[in-house]
Order: sequence, then C-alpha cells, then structure tokens
Amino acid sequence: MSGTKVLRSLLHELRQASPNGCIKDNLAARYILAQYKKFETTDQQLCKARNEAIFLGQTYLTYLSSQRNYTELYKEFHGRGERSVRDTADLVGFKLPTDPK
Repeated sequence: MSGTKVLRSLLHELRQASPNGCIKDNLAARYILAQYKKFETTDQQLCKARNEAIFLGQTYLTYLSSQRNYTELYKEFHGRGERSVRDTADLVGFKLPTDPK
C-alpha cells in the first residue's frame, strides 16, 4: 500500500471515530499529517525511513479499524439481560416455526 493510500485510510478511520465526523481540529490528524510531511520523499531529499513510516501508518490503521469493529460488535452483542426466544433466534439467523390457527 502506498503512503498516500495509508494516509487517506488513516484520516478516514479518524473521521469514523470522531463523534461529529470532523477532524479539522483533531490533534491526532494534525500529528499524522505532520509526520507524513516530515517523511515525504522529494527529488532533493532521500528519506531512508519512508518504509518505516508506511509500516507504522499501516499499524495504526489496523489498530483504529480493529477498535471500530470491536465497538460495533460490542454494541450489537453485549448482554442486555435476558433475551426472548425470538430475539435469540433472530440473533443467530434462525426462523421460528409459526403456529397455524
């Protein structure tokens, strides 16, 4: 994955984690952008730590996406007390038989 794709993915995950969806004043986003500008490769400058910066960005991206997935799963499956038989069947994907009257 290229550096630009990792940066865009990181900013997307930060936007997902933000309560209002805006990362304009987010300190983490500012830090990430500063680090990517610091390790940017130009014609005049050869950055030897470029691959290290991309690897670190991918590591943070994995962490952020895993945290988001964990939160979603926790909200969906966290115990809310006793569930009815119908709720449990819907949770695991079964259909209950209907009673003909």
